[in-house]
Amino acid sequence: MSVSESDAEAPEAPDTTGAPGRAKRRRFRRGRSVAGVIVVLAAGGAIVAVHPFGGGEGTPPPAGAGGSLVPVRQGPLSAQISQSGTLSYAAQDDGTPYSVINQVPGIYTWAPNAGDQVRCGRILYWVGDTPIVLLCGTRPAYRNLSLGDRGRDVRELNANLVKLGYAKKSELDPDSRYFGSATAAALQKLQDEIGADETGELDLGDAVFLPGPLRITKATARLGGRAAPGAPVAEATSADRQVTVDLDASQQAGVKVGDKAQITLPDNTVTTGRVTRIGTVATSSSSDDQGSSNTTIPVYLTLTRPKVAGDLDQAPVQVQITTDGVKQALIVPVTALIGQVGGGYAVERVDARGVHQTVPVTLGLFDNADGLVQVSGNLAAGERVVVPST
Repeated sequence: MSVSESDAEAPEAPDTTGAPGRAKRRRFRRGRSVAGVIVVLAAGGAIVAVHPFGGGEGTPPPAGAGGSLVPVRQGPLSAQISQSGTLSYAAQDDGTPYSVINQVPGIYTWAPNAGDQVRCGRILYWVGDTPIVLLCGTRPAYRNLSLGDRGRDVRELNANLVKLGYAKKSELDPDSRYFGSATAAALQKLQDEIGADETGELDLGDAVFLPGPLRITKATARLGGRAAPGAPVAEATSADRQVTVDLDASQQAGVKVGDKAQITLPDNTVTTGRVTRIGTVATSSSSDDQGSSNTTIPVYLTLTRPKVAGDLDQAPVQVQITTDGVKQALIVPVTALIGQVGGGYAVERVDARGVHQTVPVTLGLFDNADGLVQVSGNLAAGERVVVPST
C-alpha cells in the first residue's frame, strides 16, 4: 500500500475516536432520566406505572418484565365475606340450652338420654305412671287448665292440638284463647294416644312447653330418683341445625338477615344456607401477646338442606357470606390495581402490540374472598392488564 493511500484514510481516525465520547454522553443523559423517575416515585410515596425504559405511557417495557397478563372479565360479581364457623344445633337466642323443668312430685320411671330427640306431642319423660308430654310453645305452663279457662297458655294448647291433628281448624280455632268443649275433646284424644288418664283437663306438670322438637344434650334426671317440682330434668337444644360465625365487628354493617351463604363441611361437602339472625352483643377477646383485642358479633345461619350435616355437632366449617352483587361488572384482580400519586387507582393495560398504558379506574364492588374488584374507566372486556408477580 502506498503512502498516499495511507494518508487518504488518516482522516477517519478522529471520527472513530470521537464516537465513544458521544456514546458516553448519551448513556449519561439516559441514566439521569431513569434517576429522575426513581426520585418521582420516592417522593410520591406510591407506585406509578411509568417505565424508565422509554419514559412514559404508550411504550413497550423491556423484555422479561415481571408480572403476568390477565384479561379484563365482564359478568356477575359478588361481594363475599369468608369466615370460619361452628356447626351445631340451635339453642336459645343467647346460645344457652333450654331447660326441661319438672313440676310433678314422685319418682322418675323413665327419662331421656343425651342425644335423644323428642318431637312435639311425644312423651318427654315419666313420673310414676304419669307421662309428661312435650308441647311446642314459648310460654311455660304455670297453672291447671280446664273447661272455661282463658289466656295465652290456652291458645298455645289449642294451637298444639290442631297442629298435631287432634282437632280440625273447623272444630277448634288454633288462635282461640278459650278452653271450650272442643279443646277438652281434642285433649282427650292426645291423652289416649300417650297413655295418660283421659280427663280432658291439663294439670300443671302434665306437659312441658318448649320450642320443639328438642334434642337432649344433658340428662339430669335419674331413673328411680325423686322428682320434685322445680327440679331440672334435662338440658336441650332444638333439632334445627345452625352455623355460628364470630364476625369481626368492622364487617357487621355489610351483613344482613337474609344474606345467602356457602358452607363447607368438614368432609368438604358444600351446601348452602342463609343468615337468620345477627347478635346484638359484641364480645372482645385478646388476639395476640401484645394485648390487642378483637371485637366480634355472633352471626347465625341455617342450612338450606339440614340433612347433609348428618349428626355433626360442634363441627368446624368454612362460611362464605354473599353480602352484595352486581349482574354486569368489569372485573380485575385486586392485585392489578396501581396507586396513583395524588390519590386514586389505575391499571396497566397491554395492547396486542405489547404496548403498556396506565389507565385510571374507579373502584366498585370488592369480592374479598376471591380477590376481585369491579372497575370502571377506559377499559373493555377482554383487554389485558398486568398483575405483578409476587
